[in-house]
Amino acid sequence: MSQTTHALPSYLRPDDLGPWGIYLQQVDRVTPYLGSLSRWVETLKRPKRILIVDVPIELDNGTIAHFEGYRVQHNTSRGPGKGGVRFHQDVTLSEVMALSAWMSVKNAAVNVPYGGAKGGIRLDPRKLSMAELERVTRRYTSEINIIIGPTKDIPAPDVNTNEQIMAWMMDTYSMNEGSTASGVVTGKPISLGGSLGRREATGRGVFVVSCEAARHIGLEVKGARVIVQGFGNVGGIAARLFHEAGAQVVGVQDHTGTIYNGGGLDVPALLAHVAETGGVGGFARADKIPDSEFWGLDCEFLIPAALEGQITQHNAGQIRAKIVVEGANGPTTPEADDILHENGTLVVPDVVANAGGVTVSYFEWVQDFSSFFWTEEEINHRLERIMREAFDGVWHVAQDHKVSLRTAAFIVACTRILQARQMRGLYP
Repeated sequence: MSQTTHALPSYLRPDDLGPWGIYLQQVDRVTPYLGSLSRWVETLKRPKRILIVDVPIELDNGTIAHFEGYRVQHNTSRGPGKGGVRFHQDVTLSEVMALSAWMSVKNAAVNVPYGGAKGGIRLDPRKLSMAELERVTRRYTSEINIIIGPTKDIPAPDVNTNEQIMAWMMDTYSMNEGSTASGVVTGKPISLGGSLGRREATGRGVFVVSCEAARHIGLEVKGARVIVQGFGNVGGIAARLFHEAGAQVVGVQDHTGTIYNGGGLDVPALLAHVAETGGVGGFARADKIPDSEFWGLDCEFLIPAALEGQITQHNAGQIRAKIVVEGANGPTTPEADDILHENGTLVVPDVVANAGGVTVSYFEWVQDFSSFFWTEEEINHRLERIMREAFDGVWHVAQDHKVSLRTAAFIVACTRILQARQMRGLYP
């Protein structure tokens, strides 16, 4: 991606754009389908607001440590910013920019009234105590306090963050405001205004769109073989739901290794093992296989639910799945996308497949504003309806334009974003 193709901001290296470069390629692919709205397309290539903050804390040993933090608001034409906060030692500005842009697309694809945002801190949370994690979370929240809020930008959990982190963020923001603001974050504990069904929402959404995709191509879920990369909140929940539907989860890979059982893994037992040990490695009722063999396993469904950039031009040709359903954000590179398309593999893109989390976050936000809470059954019913409708809408656009589901999702989403931008106009 050269600088002649895109007017790049000065803070990015043209020779190494990282995840933001992948997002720009995706925008290029959708531009020919935007019609008269394409005059606004540069809006999609420029984040609205980027805040980089220093996060200093006192460590338990008395020394002072400094961490680099980000909050990026990509687009707020359709509503307040919405997106998670990740704690990871390899977080970069390019990554957070791309994730915020994918949130814009995701929110528009499923038609919830949010823009896209994302946050991150460059740190390894495994090296910090709980007290240090609390201090870094509270300091980061105070530093980004000026741009977040229930009607401005609503953070949520992401990689290595959870309900406890959200509780600290909510409390810090509330202390600074002088009143309880439960709607400033989602993914909170139930006792602080969190929503029933939120923890399982992303994995449940992955399962729902997997079933929809299978229905459209005449594939039976019961008896289907499933492999899952990442066995945390997304991959683990999706695997459990596939198991309950009669599918066979035959292979799982995470940071502790790759396991395989051709007769089907005992998913409840594996979930208990992961809860106890922190990973799938060492699970007694499966064979350990080399990590490189994971992608070539025979299966009907492949669920990448770990980090971005996992399916590349180097391993895409090995994949035998009929359907890839992206539980993670950005797990497939554009080059790999093309290979999978040529090989007849249906890819359900992240901006639809893993939108269950932000959909139930939207429900949580609505419930916080009204102080009226729904049952888990009501939430799951609403979630499944929105996910099915979003998938069906994208499927029809893909058929009409003879494009991939990813390009179709971008057509749907970018059209909605740019229509809002055009109707609002430029101020002043």
